[in-house]
Amino acid sequence: MSRIAKNPIVIPDGVEINLKGRKIVIKGTNGELRYIIHKNVMIERKDSILIFNVVLDNSYNWSQAGTSRALIYSMIKGVTGGFVKILQLIGVGYRVSLVNETVINMLLGYSHPIKYKLPYGIQAKITSPTEIIITGADKQLVGQVAANLRSYRVPEAYKGKGIRYNNEVVRLKEAKKK
Repeated sequence: MSRIAKNPIVIPDGVEINLKGRKIVIKGTNGELRYIIHKNVMIERKDSILIFNVVLDNSYNWSQAGTSRALIYSMIKGVTGGFVKILQLIGVGYRVSLVNETVINMLLGYSHPIKYKLPYGIQAKITSPTEIIITGADKQLVGQVAANLRSYRVPEAYKGKGIRYNNEVVRLKEAKKK
């Protein structure tokens, strides 16, 4: 049985939640997010509290309720405060720039520049030529964009060159000795 689903969610001020059947729409200062609730999960709204329950009492349904509760809580957090991922480019000649607020142009040691178009709802900010800050309301989409950008140059194990997350620690291997 999921203990997460047993905790109700308190709706903060400035967040508007519409429940219509299995669809939930959450609006806030950072935008609007939608989610379709699993058929075995019931959500009841009492004043400014969301309470989760299941149709039949079994472990599968409670796990779905816990997942739904966690996703909806992340959505509420996203429309109020947003989510941030910071990427750092480490390597000689690695540079990044922003074109038209929607395209990230990266020089990563390849023979050509790499252009990455940002999806709708995601913003990028370049604080230095070697740092990218990705922000947005959708936690999954922010993480996916960061992972996509990182996949162009994953940090290698000998020198540590590549694109890293802000707090990522890359364990370096020792070079082969003669």
